[in-house]
Amino acid sequence: MDSSACLLYFDDEAESAQRLAQAADLPARCVERHRFPDDELKLRLPVDADGRLPAQIVLLRSLHRPNEKLIELLLAAQTARALGARRIVLVAPYLGYMRQDKAFTPGEAVSQQIVGRFLADLCDALITVDPHLHRVARLQDAVPVPAAVALSGAEALSDLIAQRRPGALLVGPDAESAQWIAQAAARHGFAHAVCTKERHGDREVRIRLPDLAPHALQGRAVVLLDDMASTGRTLAQAARLLRAAGAASVDVAVTHALFVGDALQTLAQAGVGAVWSTDCIAHPSNAVSMAGPLARALREVLVRS
Repeated sequence: MDSSACLLYFDDEAESAQRLAQAADLPARCVERHRFPDDELKLRLPVDADGRLPAQIVLLRSLHRPNEKLIELLLAAQTARALGARRIVLVAPYLGYMRQDKAFTPGEAVSQQIVGRFLADLCDALITVDPHLHRVARLQDAVPVPAAVALSGAEALSDLIAQRRPGALLVGPDAESAQWIAQAAARHGFAHAVCTKERHGDREVRIRLPDLAPHALQGRAVVLLDDMASTGRTLAQAARLLRAAGAASVDVAVTHALFVGDALQTLAQAGVGAVWSTDCIAHPSNAVSMAGPLARALREVLVRS
C-alpha cells in the first residue's frame, strides 16, 4: 500500500478501524476529541514530527446517528487539508441522510442532495456499503465526488446464511429489496421472494406476503434479508406473517444494524430467532466483517490517485 497514506479514525470505531487498516495494510491513527461543557468539539489530528499529515488520508466514519459526525468530518477534513493532505478518501460503511431524495410536500429539505454536496466538498472519493438510494440510480449522483464506490453486504450475508441455514428461503420485506435479494440468492442458489409493503409513517407499515405455491412455507427455514433495520417493525410484521403461514423458523440478516429503541425486542416477540448483521455499524449482532471488501475497494481508489 502507498506509504504516503494513512487511515484516520475516531475512538468509538477503533475495532473496525484496526480491521480495515490491517486488511488494507495502512497505518491507523486516532483523531483525538475533546468536548467542551457547551457541547462544542475540539479535534486534534495525529500529525508527524513536522506537524504534517501524509498526502493521502483515509477517513473512516460510519454515519449512523450522523448529526454530530458530520461536524466531525467538517473539522477533520478541512484540518487535514491545511496539514498537507492533498487527497481525502471517506470510508463511510453506513451513509446517513440518503433516504430523503425528493420533497414529498412543499418546503421539505431534500437532505440527500444537501448532505451529498456537503460530503463532496470535503472529500475526493467515497466508499460505502449498500447506500439507501431509491430514485437515484448511482451513488455519484447523490454524492458528486470524482470517485464513488458502493459495495454490497448481500454476498457476504449470503455466505453466512449458506453456513447457518443451508436451503433457506430468502425473503425481502419490500419491493425495494428485490434486486438486493436476487443478488444474495444467486450466490448460493437460494430460492427467494419479496413481500409488498405499504408505509403509513415511521413506525406503521402493512406487509403482504409474496404469492407462493400452497404450503411453500410449511416447515421451511426462512431468512428475512434487508439492507438496513431501524425500528424493526417491517421485519417483525413480515416474521409474524411467515410464522403464521407455517415457516419453521424466521431469522433476520441485514447490512446495517441500526436497531433503534426496542427493535430487537420487537423482533424477538414476532418470532425471529437469530439476527445477523455486517460490521458496518458496530452492534452485538455483527456476524460478518466487511473489512476485506472495503480494503479491496480502498486499494483500487488509492491506486487511481
